[in-house]
Amino acid sequence: MSSIIQYLILALETRHALAYPSQAGKTEDTARHYHSNTGVLKYVNPKIGTDSSNPDDIGGMIPSVSAPFGKTRWAAQTRENYIGQVPYRDTDEYIHGFQATHQPAIWMGELGQIVLAPGWAPEVKTLFEQRALAFRKENEVSTAYVYELTLDADTTGEHNWNLTEDANGEGVVPGGGSDLPSDEVREGANGRIRKRSAPSTGNYTRQIRVAMSAAAHTGHLRFDFEENQSGDPVQPYVSIQVTRQNWTGQVQIDPERNEVSGSNPQRQDYRLGPDKAASFRGYFVSRFSAPFASYGTALGGDISDETTDASGELLSAYVKFNEDTRRVEVRTAMSFVSVEQARKNLDIESPDGTTFEDTVESAKSAWLEKLGRVTIEGVNSTDEEHDPLTIWYTGLFHALQYPSDFSEPTSSDVNSPRVFYSGYTDSVHESNESYYQSWSIWDTYRAEHSLLTIFAPERVNNMMRSLLQIFDWTGRLPMWANLIETNIMIATNADAVLANAISRGFRSFDLQKAWTAVRKDAFEPPDNDTGLLYYDREPDTSYEVRAGLTAYMDHGWVDNDRWAESGSRTLDYAFDDAACAVVARAVGEADEAAALEERAKNYGTIWNAETQFMCARNQNGTWANDTWGWTEGDHWVYTFDVMHDADGLAVLFDGGRAGMKTKLDEHFDGGHNAHSNEPSHHVPYLYSLIGYPNSAADRVRSVAWDNYNATSSGLSGNEDLGQMSAWYVFSAMGFYPVNSASDEYVVGTPFFEKITVRLPAGAATGGEIGVPDGEERTLVIEAPGATTKPYVKGLSIDGRPVDRPVLQHGKIVGASVITFELSEIPTAWGGDGEL
Repeated sequence: MSSIIQYLILALETRHALAYPSQAGKTEDTARHYHSNTGVLKYVNPKIGTDSSNPDDIGGMIPSVSAPFGKTRWAAQTRENYIGQVPYRDTDEYIHGFQATHQPAIWMGELGQIVLAPGWAPEVKTLFEQRALAFRKENEVSTAYVYELTLDADTTGEHNWNLTEDANGEGVVPGGGSDLPSDEVREGANGRIRKRSAPSTGNYTRQIRVAMSAAAHTGHLRFDFEENQSGDPVQPYVSIQVTRQNWTGQVQIDPERNEVSGSNPQRQDYRLGPDKAASFRGYFVSRFSAPFASYGTALGGDISDETTDASGELLSAYVKFNEDTRRVEVRTAMSFVSVEQARKNLDIESPDGTTFEDTVESAKSAWLEKLGRVTIEGVNSTDEEHDPLTIWYTGLFHALQYPSDFSEPTSSDVNSPRVFYSGYTDSVHESNESYYQSWSIWDTYRAEHSLLTIFAPERVNNMMRSLLQIFDWTGRLPMWANLIETNIMIATNADAVLANAISRGFRSFDLQKAWTAVRKDAFEPPDNDTGLLYYDREPDTSYEVRAGLTAYMDHGWVDNDRWAESGSRTLDYAFDDAACAVVARAVGEADEAAALEERAKNYGTIWNAETQFMCARNQNGTWANDTWGWTEGDHWVYTFDVMHDADGLAVLFDGGRAGMKTKLDEHFDGGHNAHSNEPSHHVPYLYSLIGYPNSAADRVRSVAWDNYNATSSGLSGNEDLGQMSAWYVFSAMGFYPVNSASDEYVVGTPFFEKITVRLPAGAATGGEIGVPDGEERTLVIEAPGATTKPYVKGLSIDGRPVDRPVLQHGKIVGASVITFELSEIPTAWGGDGEL
């Protein structure tokens, strides 16, 4: 391990060519214009997490452009996406168009998408496999604010039908629903599996140079049709795929307005959860810069020239331009409300007269406003593929995309009301604030929401109000909500998200309603609790919430022979009880808080003292097979799944803290730590909490090195809406929120010698602006020698020493300087752990 640490923490600055891609293939003036004044955005590589043959270790990301928390992301399409596949993979060789996507994660469904595809051929090609155009990777440029590449307009043949949704039968889980798992699951075993077990150069004869940028609801594409050798004149065109097979869409072409508009009702996870969102449609309006020479529609491969209206499955529209047209720009706005609202979104975000350069600069400014707040100095000099600055800034870029703001503007006045479609009520609502969706809470409650309280505090209270709005509509807080609840994953970890906000001082939401919501989670089982297994992606069920709560309340654990994933559920419910107690105390319910805190010790009910592991139990109290009952993990990682009571966990081990350290060592040294899955994320920090911070430092740096890099394969597991990246962002700063329901962060080892953060207004005041201490403030985290010294020798906040390896949120955001004193050799600091 020492060799890994030494390699990881060599010297100071590095070059960042990989994150700031080559501009080959564009004119120098254009490249300089797009990529000037980028600041720290030069370190963002959106292609991190876009390459793998296995959907579970790809990262599940796409090199998209949008605004922070944007509703619609725009990405090159190299394959059709479905549950288990995203629309882009870095190793693919053909582009099939440019997609407006609302798929938040690789294991979640797409909805209301469209694809724009340029062409320059005598015959219009609208089918996925026919419209494929080759491109060269060295001409592909992906940044936070613009995506560029050059396409071979003369590509022939059909390509990649095997990468379509139709070819894969909607993927491995049609409609999002899984079949009943194996017989072992009928007896209570796992309901899910663990994740991750030289081109030619030069110009084409005829090429289409593409540049793409975007705002929150609007994409802007520029197509330059370039001929490097004269030939027969051909009309360039752009096609728009509105729907796929089995989904009936509508499209209208308006030559007078240079517009194409329509709607797509597709929602791939339609079988999950009790809410059906029956009238959902994704609407769009595309407005072109050049007049139409001709146009038409297509159903499948059947082209209908000069038609302006069509409906049906596998529906497309196309528009052709005059033969001498050499540049076409198209601005496309998306909406879940109506075509009229999509047109309004377009006129507000990208009105007529908006140049492509304007759109690029707006996207650049939006991301600089967030990422530009952080300056990092004293960085490991590694090879380009492991550049820490690229990993860190890209991580923050990923984390600030979620959850998505689903609301849409009604006016260019930022104080005007907003509208949004709710799948829960299947209707349109108006509000004076944003409405957030895409809640992968089983993943994100761990660190992503803590990160938002520091880097986007102005949004946190609004996000909590969105959670409570969902509770008003459904009577339940969400678990994994895409457009609506999907029941994916386990437990009611929204309890922890609310507790996280409350413990960090965010209270501009209805605390009493929050208590009502989490109390219902804690004490009211789901419908038909004793009649369903509630296995992963069980279709057509009611709100899953705490499946097995009936047994948990009766005897302290979820029965392995009656519910899927019972061991993980028991441990998660204990943690969620601790989170509910935080909410109870916030509203003065001290007795209920005390009862929940006592019930939060139920993790001990599945401790097998003989084996020294957590183990699922059957209804009669007997132990289950140690391979049964776990969610994206095994008995090794779940033995340490007690984030709210590390000392209480340590007492269970023979030898107490020393015994727990020995088991942690066996866990890591035996190769059991799978950082690709979230249950492992807090585990290295447990060393600090039980008095071994030197071991935490070693493990944290090793995990960072092994699981993150600056290439398209740079994430060992799915990003999961910011959680994978949030781990790295926090760890590099020197601390991590092990118990995210509390206000505490556990100290590990800072990666950089100095981080200066210009905290947003409201960071120190629970998101409130215009109150004392509510202004922007600067936090400096100093760690001299961090590049060669992994071990903490001393820690202070504004000169006041900190003796234990725990920092409170309020002290971090209220500090001016946090200073780490580091050492090349292990030290005695923090040996008392959390006591």
